[in-house]
Amino acid sequence: MRRSKWMACTMAFALTAGLVGCSMAADKPAPGTSSASPAAASAAPVAPQGPTKFSISLRTLNFDYVEKAANLNEDKWVKELEKKTNTDLDIRLVPHADFEKKMVQMFATGDIPDVVQAGASTSGKELAGSVQAGVFLELNGLIKQYAPNLLKTIPQAAWDEVTLNGKIYAIPEYISQPSRRATWVREDLMKKAGITKDPKTVDEYMEMLRAFKKIGVEHPFMGRQDFKYADIFFGAYDVYPYLSQFEVVDGKVQPKFFDSENMQKALQTYKTMFDEGLINKEFATINPTNFKNIILSGKAGMWEMNAQELLQWQTQLKQAVPDAKIKIIPSPVGTDGKGGGYLYSSGARSYLINAKTAKDKIPGILKFFEWQASEEADKWFDLTLPTEPKTDAEVSEQRYLSGFLHMVKDDAFRKQILSTTQDGKDLLKTFETVLPNEGRGGLEFDPILDAMQKNPDIAPLSDTAPAVLLSHMVKMVYGKEPISDWPKVIEEWKSKGGNDALKAANDLYQKRSGMKLRGPEAQKWK
Repeated sequence: MRRSKWMACTMAFALTAGLVGCSMAADKPAPGTSSASPAAASAAPVAPQGPTKFSISLRTLNFDYVEKAANLNEDKWVKELEKKTNTDLDIRLVPHADFEKKMVQMFATGDIPDVVQAGASTSGKELAGSVQAGVFLELNGLIKQYAPNLLKTIPQAAWDEVTLNGKIYAIPEYISQPSRRATWVREDLMKKAGITKDPKTVDEYMEMLRAFKKIGVEHPFMGRQDFKYADIFFGAYDVYPYLSQFEVVDGKVQPKFFDSENMQKALQTYKTMFDEGLINKEFATINPTNFKNIILSGKAGMWEMNAQELLQWQTQLKQAVPDAKIKIIPSPVGTDGKGGGYLYSSGARSYLINAKTAKDKIPGILKFFEWQASEEADKWFDLTLPTEPKTDAEVSEQRYLSGFLHMVKDDAFRKQILSTTQDGKDLLKTFETVLPNEGRGGLEFDPILDAMQKNPDIAPLSDTAPAVLLSHMVKMVYGKEPISDWPKVIEEWKSKGGNDALKAANDLYQKRSGMKLRGPEAQKWK
């Protein structure tokens, strides 16, 4: 019923959206007119004289500053941003924990703001097919006319992520370093445990975790629900069960979790940690807030997080443990000598413009995002506050300003901030020397395969395994099911729609259509 209701809603909505799109379509210009114009001169949007007032939905991203705000529209930094961009924002927050559910509800009801923040792709589950249904404007000509500097600033690879059939549908935030997740370790605990050399292999990592336990560390490896930010050992064995982790074996496309031998090794690693008390016993129910709070209380020895956040976490951790010191080390490697997190796409979040948005708002909206991507914006967002925050409140405010309100930027790291301190410069070196040498790439199908859309239980997300796999993965780590049954799990996935997904994936692969390749190793599958 939910899908039927959505389709009925979007079909009606698409008719209206189509009319708006047609009125703004880019016809071939007559001689002497601008080719950048998205419509005939008489129909071109005209910017209003005063501030551009528009609504925008933004995911809360689990940011304390955002989720604790009584009314973000009255926030002092929002007011300053409005002054700098000549806008009047109506921010509508979408809860981080229920993002996909709330987004689908938004499209089903038709109560859609002027600008919608989404993930990196035009076909993400949170968009519920709305781009294909005509809910959002094609932006090619509009950007050329009103915000041409966006095309100069944002890398082409990021534009590719938000382009469908040659049409740009969103303004992307971009990521210059696709290997952005890193392995974090308490350096002070390593010294206390007598560890003088960074571990490399899985076995060496296990010995480090055992050493942490021996000196009384409560959570040698900090686990988390659905293995999110706790999946680095799947990376060592190259079996991430994620959206971008298909591979070609003997000329056939298959998910990497089909590698039953290595998947069992990865699961056995987590089961050993569980059995020996090296991972928290309740990891299957640890949500993002508890995950962070436990770490910042000083109770964890090793975990995973986006590298760019290290300095903020370091500041907060020192309030509980003044002598604590975090460092990033190369992630555990498997028998192929490789490892690391899954490689991100070139795009991060993206911003789509509702096709029903009043035409006179569009120039101001695009100018808003053009300013967001400017050097002036980089300096304002990153350097207005002290670059070495000392308290939780200061860390939270800096993270909010540079990570939340700064919507279009290089989201791999904040170079402006990092360049101002020695710790920051050291972190920049990590981005240059550690992260580029690790990370697992693969094939991704975009839009997501129809068989997966019809069977959500078999559909992976960017960093979450399909539901049908997750339940077995957790049970196997907890000892409720034998790990040797993994081939049966693969067959269950196939029976619930996986076989249809495989057929579609291989058909697309043969046509070299509908695919994205991540990482240098994936280039061999072109």
